[in-house]
Amino acid sequence: MVQGVTLSTLATCGKSRFCGSSPSWMEPFEPFKRSKITSITGRHLVWNHCVQSLFLIGYPYVARHSDFKAEAAWMFRGGEQGLDASAEHSESANEDILMFFFQLDLATRVQYALNLEQYDIAQQLRNKLTEVEEEVIKQQQSKRGLSSKSEAQDKALSIIRLRSDLQKAIENEDYAVAAELRDKISKLEAESLAASAKALAHENAQYAFRLGQKVRHKIFRYKAVICGMDPVCCESSSWMENAQVKKLSRGSTQPFYQVLVDVHAEPNILVAYVPEENLLTPDQPDTGRYDHPYISFLFYGMDSAGDFIPIKQLREKYNRPRHEIPIDPPNDEDGGKA
Repeated sequence: MVQGVTLSTLATCGKSRFCGSSPSWMEPFEPFKRSKITSITGRHLVWNHCVQSLFLIGYPYVARHSDFKAEAAWMFRGGEQGLDASAEHSESANEDILMFFFQLDLATRVQYALNLEQYDIAQQLRNKLTEVEEEVIKQQQSKRGLSSKSEAQDKALSIIRLRSDLQKAIENEDYAVAAELRDKISKLEAESLAASAKALAHENAQYAFRLGQKVRHKIFRYKAVICGMDPVCCESSSWMENAQVKKLSRGSTQPFYQVLVDVHAEPNILVAYVPEENLLTPDQPDTGRYDHPYISFLFYGMDSAGDFIPIKQLREKYNRPRHEIPIDPPNDEDGGKA
């Protein structure tokens, strides 16, 4: 499933004898291996530094040519909206992918320890895997609107209680308390409406693109591959301000996609978070070379149409069906010649 660099040496291994010695390409990950895992996201800065180092090793052309430039001048002048490609760079999307790698790696290491009958180590790894999975589930529920739905229900109950208190305050002619309660009710009603809208958007999400599909950015023109999706923008308010999300015709309530940017088009952006309206499908199937350090971890390979085939775990993460390439109909001309 995984080609090239294996993630099995990235997880904490302590002094376990099945970790083995590190090959030369693992040198950038030594800081990560030496540090102890104390929280699920606490070491993402170390990890990101390691990944960036691995990226340069895996793509020596970029490393050797510090003056590497993409062919398109839009990288440096900005796009039609006064932005450049870096505005849609997303550290949180990158961390989400790295956490997914970590989860896959722990599952692999648990099985490996069991195969070697190292049951104590397997249990320790399984405990860590459970911890990671619980956190991942919470994040997924938040993105899919489950927490928003629960939040809306909780706020609705609070509003009912406050209205009861408001009625009592009016009956007692305590108008100062009544005014304060009225303000609280108005605020909760607005928050409840927003939470309900978010939950509804997640439940009824329709995606124009699928996992593994090759796309092109409408403004910046770089090639990319879809590796994740959210029904609405799940980034921070500061990121949305920097990316000028308010200027989009469909705003922040449209689907947003995690995309792996082709390193030959933009070597400085590993992962971008792009609104659906800014993505286009290629006019013709693209079966040409595509380079990105995450590709071999997330996809089995390329299909006959030039798109990538997502691994089972990635499809399960986003609850997406397996894409089947339709069989071409018989060629009428060939049939006539037969």
